[in-house]
Amino acid sequence: MPVSTVLLLASIGVLSLFCQWLAWRVRMPAILFLLAGGIAAGPVLGFLAPEVVFGDLLFPVISLAVAIILFEGSLTLRYEEIRGHGKMVRNLIPVGSIVTCIIGTLAARWILDVSWAVALLFGAISIVTGPTVIAPLLRSVRPDAKLANILRWEGIIIDPVGALLAVLVFEGIVSWGQGNVFGHSLYIFGKTLLVGFAIGAIAGYLNGIVLRKHWIPQYLHNAGTLTFMLGVYAISNELAHESGLLTVTVMGIWMANMKQVPIESILEFKESLSVLLISALFIILAARVEFSAIAELGWGLVAVLALLILVARPLSIFLSAIGTSLNWREKLFLSWIAPRGIVAAAVSALFAFQLQKLGYESAAALVPLVFMLIIATVTIQSLTARPVARLLKVAEPAEYGFLILGANPVARMIGKALKKYEVPVTLADTNWENVRQARMDNLQVYFGNPVSEHASTHLDLTGIGNLLVISPYKHMNSLATYHFLDWFGNKCVFSLAEGDQDQKARHQTAEKIQMTRGLFDGVSYAKLASLVSQGYTVKTTQLSEEFGYEDFRKKYQNQALVLFTFDSKERVAPVRSMDELKPEDDWVLISLVPPQARKERKDKDGGEEPSASKEPSAGKEPSASKEPSASKEPSAGTDPSAAV
Repeated sequence: MPVSTVLLLASIGVLSLFCQWLAWRVRMPAILFLLAGGIAAGPVLGFLAPEVVFGDLLFPVISLAVAIILFEGSLTLRYEEIRGHGKMVRNLIPVGSIVTCIIGTLAARWILDVSWAVALLFGAISIVTGPTVIAPLLRSVRPDAKLANILRWEGIIIDPVGALLAVLVFEGIVSWGQGNVFGHSLYIFGKTLLVGFAIGAIAGYLNGIVLRKHWIPQYLHNAGTLTFMLGVYAISNELAHESGLLTVTVMGIWMANMKQVPIESILEFKESLSVLLISALFIILAARVEFSAIAELGWGLVAVLALLILVARPLSIFLSAIGTSLNWREKLFLSWIAPRGIVAAAVSALFAFQLQKLGYESAAALVPLVFMLIIATVTIQSLTARPVARLLKVAEPAEYGFLILGANPVARMIGKALKKYEVPVTLADTNWENVRQARMDNLQVYFGNPVSEHASTHLDLTGIGNLLVISPYKHMNSLATYHFLDWFGNKCVFSLAEGDQDQKARHQTAEKIQMTRGLFDGVSYAKLASLVSQGYTVKTTQLSEEFGYEDFRKKYQNQALVLFTFDSKERVAPVRSMDELKPEDDWVLISLVPPQARKERKDKDGGEEPSASKEPSAGKEPSASKEPSASKEPSAGTDPSAAV
């Protein structure tokens, strides 16, 4: 019984959503499940035949989708970010790209006996990793902060840089194929570069001006930029054959580096676009993979993959690390992590089709070769990275730190108190003034929505395993709570009471969120803010036999609010109920105390607590060599994947 085209198109969407959900549940890159789903629907079951469904529109649709991917990736390439992330990242981009490209090219040419054009294009494509595969892997592995930052920023930067290199190589191949002599081929290549860079820069500048001056309404920013970019892509291709991909890449880089251009909403727009368009694209691409094409590559395929994984990557890392402070364990770990991602798959499918039209018979090997590189690196490294990190002793200890939703004065006071005890703290807020003040207090911050797609690749959660919701924004509080309940587990998400105890049943918070309520003895954010405005301050108190918990309560006339405790095993835990709190004599309390305490500081008794601005006495502070942990470790099964 033939299947209707409508049912096939709907099935692609449903399958893409299921793959994204599955990747989120098992904490692995979504591209692995998308490719597996496409292969299952295509060559395995024979349910999906893209050429039959789309006909002549197949590759125009693929080319437009690739343009969108490259444009979005180039929007993240800011020059100051390249300069601001250490010598290793700055070295790794050019050195790693050159080494990987050379080894990939030579391996494909000499082992698989493909043409030099196809081999060179494979070498250029193979350098791209990308944040879509790096971010979920880092969440699962949890290497130390230095290594996590190197890998994350390499993925963010190499995504558009690698795509640009692949486009330039492809343009060179196409222009050479169109010329009978060297001079004419050079002319075609120069024309392609000129059109790509000129139109891309002009289009990026014009679109940036339109957004900056608000010449179109806010609700048209995303759709307007997308359609304008696709129009520029088509015009560029008309002026110079296959120059459109270079044009949109340059356009995105230009917009990313313009001042005061609001591109954040455009980047967030990719969240829905990636599910609806990009996810479907990879199912379609994978459905076209033929097992016979993979089999024809034989054992040479294994040899090429081994050279890229075991030779090219380690050589790139060790050469790039010259002059840095990385030790041999850190270099070995970085040498093992280089999963290929979305750009590699999309670009290879499009370029292989174009090269086949130009008469390159060996171009048919490009797609299965790149797809097997993606599957091998994502699968092997996702499964082995955590044991390798532990073996090399570069994995983070227990995730005992706190992500605080809110950078308001209350959140900043709590963040500074935790930081003094070596507890990792990150504050997230959409209010720039709050973020600015937190930075002045030397706190790590994230400016934006912590549940956005941008946050999934840019928010550094190394060492973070708990969420504290200390924010007046009820809608964002609920979204963050739902998101991180699945991420950290319900015993590691803490939020304040809403304060509206008499609200009707239909306005009550869902039961899943209600479980997290009741932090800090059930006070609301409004109550905490009111106490701070009255002069309450955060202080730390070292309990002892001479000054126990009852002495502490009497000192502040039962007006102090205990926020956190450090027990004898140096575990940090937020306090839910003061009535149930029974600290021992060697515990440390972090509390919100009334302003009357200032007068009592002149009393020199042995139980006086150190203030928040002073370090506690030697020997009493939890040792930095022992990491405090949350009262309970989150189970591995509660962490989600990269897909938001």
